[in-house]
Amino acid sequence: MELIFIFLAAAITNNFVLTYFLGICPFIGVSNKIESAIGMGLAVTFVMTLTSIVAWLINTHLLIRFDLPFLEYVSFILVIASLVQIVEMFVRKVSPQLYRALGIYLPLITTNCAILGLALFMVLRGYDLIKSVVFGFGAGCGFTLALVIMAGIREELEFADIPEPLKGAGITLILAGLLALAFMGFGGLISS
Repeated sequence: MELIFIFLAAAITNNFVLTYFLGICPFIGVSNKIESAIGMGLAVTFVMTLTSIVAWLINTHLLIRFDLPFLEYVSFILVIASLVQIVEMFVRKVSPQLYRALGIYLPLITTNCAILGLALFMVLRGYDLIKSVVFGFGAGCGFTLALVIMAGIREELEFADIPEPLKGAGITLILAGLLALAFMGFGGLISS
């Protein structure tokens, strides 16, 4: 039951994008079309899940064992960069169209603060390996959920009569704020 709560908390009540405001760059940049939002969400979910595994192993078996906690940031960033390179090569090979649609945002997963935040939160909360994997997968699913909701609304807004000063970035930021307010309504239901 605790694993379900960790998953739901990471995906909904403590959504990295809409609660902690981590990973805003791809959230705003790739949420124009649902297809690219799903592709980016799946890539980030994959990287977050693998990061939770590898970061936990490195933290537990190297950093803690040899009393090197000051290397957390560096080691986690190296893990994330390596995993993103693997994802980038895979997406380029399997779906060149998605690779072009994601553009610069795919390699920018490396600098996505949501993934680094995941690794750091996981350590701070003292999760074991299974809880870390569930937390990473839940955070990735929450990132995907936020991205897809935003993309769906933005696709509908293409046909809406929006005042000229609000078109583009203005309405996108207002929409992001409204989504964050909506997700605040889940606050307190489940905490991790």
